Amino acid sequence: MKKHSDFYSLRELYRNLYPYMSKLLGYFFISIFAMIAVGIAGPWFAALLKPIIDNGFVDKNIEAMKWVPLEIIGLFILRGIANYINEYTSAYISNIMVQNIQRDLFAKMMMLPIGYYSEHSRGHMVSRITNDARSITGAGFDVITIIAKDGVTVLGLLCWLFWLDWKLTLITFVTIPLIALLVRNINSRIRKLASRAQNGMGEVVQILTEAIDGTRVVRVYGGQKYEAGRFEKVNKELRSIAVRRQSYTSIASASTQLLIATSLSAILYVAAQRAAHAGFTAGDFMSFLTAMLMMFDPLKRITNVNSVLQGGIIAATSVFSFLKLKDEDNSGTITMSDEPGDIELKDVVLKYRDAEKNALDHIDLIIKKGTVVALVGESGCGKTSTANLIPRFFEITSGQLTIDGIDINKYELTSLRSKMALVSQDVVLFNDTIENNIKYGYPTATREQIIAAAKAANAWGFIEKLSDGLETFVGDMGMKLSGGQRQRIAIARALLKDAPILILDEATSALDSESERLVQSALDLLMKNRTTIVIAHRLSTIEKADNIIVMHEGKIVEQGKHKFLLQHNGRYAKLYNMQYDQ
Repeated sequence: MKKHSDFYSLRELYRNLYPYMSKLLGYFFISIFAMIAVGIAGPWFAALLKPIIDNGFVDKNIEAMKWVPLEIIGLFILRGIANYINEYTSAYISNIMVQNIQRDLFAKMMMLPIGYYSEHSRGHMVSRITNDARSITGAGFDVITIIAKDGVTVLGLLCWLFWLDWKLTLITFVTIPLIALLVRNINSRIRKLASRAQNGMGEVVQILTEAIDGTRVVRVYGGQKYEAGRFEKVNKELRSIAVRRQSYTSIASASTQLLIATSLSAILYVAAQRAAHAGFTAGDFMSFLTAMLMMFDPLKRITNVNSVLQGGIIAATSVFSFLKLKDEDNSGTITMSDEPGDIELKDVVLKYRDAEKNALDHIDLIIKKGTVVALVGESGCGKTSTANLIPRFFEITSGQLTIDGIDINKYELTSLRSKMALVSQDVVLFNDTIENNIKYGYPTATREQIIAAAKAANAWGFIEKLSDGLETFVGDMGMKLSGGQRQRIAIARALLKDAPILILDEATSALDSESERLVQSALDLLMKNRTTIVIAHRLSTIEKADNIIVMHEGKIVEQGKHKFLLQHNGRYAKLYNMQYDQ
């Protein structure tokens, strides 16, 4: 892994953040000016103390200082206004940037190859969007605030101290190299902990999503204690990391404060001796002392911001490296016909990353337009892999896949997938109304078209009995509906899209007899006049298929119609008889 210095990492952070800030520069400069105004108020107040002490308490000249209290009141009014403007504009800019970064992260997630999801943790993807985006902007604005507000405050106070007595002020510079060395030594440890904390947050989200999605399995197998143990282990690690990060930050802060206090003590001692001379008045001393004390908090914040900054840099590495990932290939330019022709696989090989053997091993297959082709075989034989190649969920390793005689990679991806519909065993419904789930693939559908699709899918019978009808919310992943009802909603969605190519992935394998009858009736209507690829577990459901492809270990070992394959008495006949005997 390439190593960067802190400066380079910080520079990269702002370089990547700039596109998100470019349209907000007006607000940004207003915020900066407001920060500077707040920073100037500190030295200004320290300067006002000199005439108050010298004129009011030493010289007893009340006339000379009568306007000073009003100046102080005016100063703090201006400071309050500037501080409000600064905090409002900073919050506005920060939240807009978080929103835009999260938008881009989500958009990138939707454009990545399907294979990315099988190789990376869902929890880390969620954590990147929900946590890392905010860590970046938080770190970025903390540093800007320190530079513009606390930096100006410290610089202004130092200038005032130099003006009052440059010899005394030089003592303060003894602490600066020591503070810099301290921060540098602690910096690397904080960064390592920030990286571990980021990974830990991803694990927490992963465990939470798995426990929620699999709550039924957890309950029935008594996995509550195991899941709680997993969660507690990661949580303890995060707690330990958080405590250690805070301890390092506290050590840095306490050490800095000790150095500053030591410097301040030396200054006070020397200043007390110089006060005996006429050139250093009581007002000078009081103003000098106040300015020194006012430097304490800004310097402490400068030290403490390092912890947040390191977390922001780690988060930026995660976010911006993710945004630079390559989208799934969409270099094709051809628009697919509304009535695509034959689908043909020519010597197709598919090997997943890090797999020991091919998922598909030199497949040759022709799927005629308007026919029903069934893929059968044991689990892991390559049925789903074959079907996944057609909408280009995965890219073939070698060989060629054509539709209507044109290589599938030459089709524009949106055009290709717009001609396909998918109904699978694991139905995906969104936590929305039944109506919106049905029209998901056809957002402009009318209510009449939606009802017609629901009726054709044998779904209208149960929908109209619901208290809210089409407006009924289906719950998370459609959990408020039965398996058969979810399947019929999915079929209605496919019917409404009216795509010429249909992929059915074991759409009836998990249903009871009555639900299967209703779903199969809807599927028969759905498959009519479409090119249909059926991944079948129950062989009784594909007896009428135009061609049955029997697969074994990634190869096609038999193909033909139902009766022919039974008479052939090969692998298909054995599979069929095994199910029939049961």
